[in-house]
Amino acid sequence: MRKLFQIIFYMQLILISILVIVLTIRGFVYAARSTNDFHPEKWYSPLLGSVASAGIVSYLWEWISFHDPSKAIKTAFWVGPFLTGAVGILQILIGCPVSLAIGTIAIISSVIQSLYTCWVNPRFDYATKLLTVSTSFPPDKTATFVTLSIITCLVYSSFLVTGIGGATATGTGLDILFIIVILLTYTWTMQVIKNMLYVTISRVRYMNFACGADMNTWIAFRDTIQHLVGRICIGSAVVPVIGTIRGSARVMKTVVGGTDEFLFSCADCYSRVASTLITYGNRWGFVHVGVYNKGFMQASADTWGAFKKAELIPLIDSDLTGAFCFFSGVAVGSICTLVGGTWALAIHKSYATEVSIYAFFIGYFMCRVALAWQQACVSAYYVAYAENPQNLQFDATIPVRIEDLLQRYNV
Repeated sequence: MRKLFQIIFYMQLILISILVIVLTIRGFVYAARSTNDFHPEKWYSPLLGSVASAGIVSYLWEWISFHDPSKAIKTAFWVGPFLTGAVGILQILIGCPVSLAIGTIAIISSVIQSLYTCWVNPRFDYATKLLTVSTSFPPDKTATFVTLSIITCLVYSSFLVTGIGGATATGTGLDILFIIVILLTYTWTMQVIKNMLYVTISRVRYMNFACGADMNTWIAFRDTIQHLVGRICIGSAVVPVIGTIRGSARVMKTVVGGTDEFLFSCADCYSRVASTLITYGNRWGFVHVGVYNKGFMQASADTWGAFKKAELIPLIDSDLTGAFCFFSGVAVGSICTLVGGTWALAIHKSYATEVSIYAFFIGYFMCRVALAWQQACVSAYYVAYAENPQNLQFDATIPVRIEDLLQRYNV
């Protein structure tokens, strides 16, 4: 499976590159010969501006979250919903049917994000403490890896944007299919880039937490490239899907509660299925992929089993690191949408909706890549602690949090 996924990943990179080059050339030729309403300079400029904004804001946000985790967490959770709401207002101002639907969804999402922020506000102190402790001594050359990852994403995103523009120029039904394929492969590729950084950093930090050893980051990255790409490709395709299923199951169970026996039984069944799936596909499995060269499903099962043995599942479920990265990605994506959408609205209104959509995708994934190393440090901290809670490398951060959760549960 790992070899198959590795071959598929490299093949899709080659095929998408060929497709993008063909679409770009065809689009420019068509725009030059045709008198249609496609103006390359008005379509590309706001979107490429959004790509540049994504790289700059993601790098700045990564720097802020490292040097001041408390401020970053509070900003992501409290300011993020307002940015999402601003995107909704922008889409409503654009006025076309699609933008009105997107605007309505964005405003509803901003309200949900605000309610979630109010609900998890008591966990901010622990999230700040954990992020501070786990990232206090970043692996050597971390800044270099983050910078190279962001530059790679900038180049790749700009390259795919040219192909999307070429397909937009002609705008046939087949071109719409090409755009969907490009976006899907972009999503998977960005997940792979993020998780390659994730595996590399989590391996280095795990060795430090578990053994007190300092591993060379370049060696870890070389091993990741040479031996682990197939496993990372599998995990990059599986984790987002299973994570979405488990998240929706938890929300459903919380909303339904015990008010209706039939709905409660359905929610409980769905929750059991999600709990089974998360055992064989979770982001903490990437730690064992890097450290022990395990298959992704086996690594996920082993790390989840370690969490169960150490009775850390309630702590893992209440951890805000993943939510912080998600909210940060949405916030950066919203900023890029506001940049690109407002620019397009000012120079060519009919381009504003599609430019906004692409800008959000790019900004979201760029930010997730930038924050991958911090999320990797937290995951390595949890996994190393679960395997040996008595290790003197750890302070009282997790035990104090567990005691706090037990007191709240008893109350």
